Amino acid sequence: MSSLPPPQAPLYNHPLPALEQWLRDLGALQQGPHSSLWSLQLGSWTAELELEVEELSVRWAAASGPVVRHFPYGLSRADVESAILAGP
Repeated sequence: MSSLPPPQAPLYNHPLPALEQWLRDLGALQQGPHSSLWSLQLGSWTAELELEVEELSVRWAAASGPVVRHFPYGLSRADVESAILAGP
């Protein structure tokens, strides 16, 4: 297992195994062994996270309808985590 860089580090400073470990630590499940798609379910909402080339995309499914946000890898892991966990 790879250790994570500090929470204030931008996502682009995280090697792929560290990003995958971070998503697992959040409770996300990878959709396949080599997939860039992850699913996360917390409370009343679910989200699909995708590790894209230039950003992390998050699609929340909630009672009020879908919400999509794109987080550039230049943002800190702490900021992205807070946004994801805040939900739609």
